[in-house]
Amino acid sequence: MVAEKIERNDVKTLGELGPDPSLLIVDDDAPFLRRLARAMESRGFTVEVAESVAEGIAKSRAHPPKYAVIDLRLGDGNGLDVIEAIRERREDTRVIVLTGYGNIATAVTAVKLGAVDYLSKPADADDVYAALTQRPGEKADVPENPMSADRVRWEHIQRVYEMCERNVSETARRLNMHRRTLQRILAKRAPK
Repeated sequence: MVAEKIERNDVKTLGELGPDPSLLIVDDDAPFLRRLARAMESRGFTVEVAESVAEGIAKSRAHPPKYAVIDLRLGDGNGLDVIEAIRERREDTRVIVLTGYGNIATAVTAVKLGAVDYLSKPADADDVYAALTQRPGEKADVPENPMSADRVRWEHIQRVYEMCERNVSETARRLNMHRRTLQRILAKRAPK
């Protein structure tokens, strides 16, 4: 799932990371979490890992990191709660949201909470590193392919779902859709 690039040893200088290279990675995919942590350590970060929202919040409160990579959907809740906990303690943290369930609505919410970038899985260590160390004013490359019709539909459903504060019943009512159908759509990964 994760590209082989994640294993490369591209050690970067302390100057690029600054005096505080602390990085918190929150993801419930244990193999991915271990590989990304090793790859980020080889690039000069001091890495702490968490596999749940509760663990991520506890670690961010105990030692607020300078950098964070947070999965959006975790087994015990939403990664956005970890971003809020980080922001309570430290305003200058560079937060990247990483998810296999990417959509525009959650990306907008993540950015409003202070995330600097939003990456879809599978992402490799080079992409994560580039997002974490991107300088203010640098712009991401424009995607070459437009979204498919299925993806546009998915994005609309996700936007309404976020507007309804993740209330499935209210979202289904507003979309004029059966609740169970909506639940099945929400449980699936985003189409490409």
